[in-house]
Amino acid sequence: MAGALVRSTVLARLAAASSRVAGPPPAAAAVGFRSLISAGLRSPPVASFSSSTPTSFRSSAAAGKSVTVTFIEPDGNEIQATGEEGTNLMELAHENDVDLEGACEGACACSTCHVILEDKIFDGLPEPTDEENDMLDLAFGLTDTSRLGCQVLLTPEMEGMRIKLPSATRNFYVDGAKPAHH
Repeated sequence: MAGALVRSTVLARLAAASSRVAGPPPAAAAVGFRSLISAGLRSPPVASFSSSTPTSFRSSAAAGKSVTVTFIEPDGNEIQATGEEGTNLMELAHENDVDLEGACEGACACSTCHVILEDKIFDGLPEPTDEENDMLDLAFGLTDTSRLGCQVLLTPEMEGMRIKLPSATRNFYVDGAKPAHH
């Protein structure tokens, strides 16, 4: 915090000095200002106020505990997937070649990782955030137990859970490109 204050003071003094000088700034002053910028003088970081859970979060206390679930694709094909507790369902699907898109890569900015959960699992989850509910409103085939896979973290209670994938996803494509999971 003190470093930012010092940098702000230096910038204010440079700006004041250059406004008192008629004509272009002296070469030394211009070089000094550029060296401050190139030395890493940047705006202070801005805090994020999103209430959604970071999608790359994995609980270190829970790491190592395996949970196995079954994804049911629209054609009825079933894929068993095992992941560590704390992994989100979208990441688990991608790690196991399940066709779950995730166009925004887990930023809770689309509905392409929409999944349909069993009642007992859905009822045990924390309430979705406002951001997740906004995206779910755009999901194709929304049900009473729909969630975004990027926002649901594996827990031991999910052992044996069956997760249905909707028959389609709704996404806005750019120039006809269809994003694929990584």
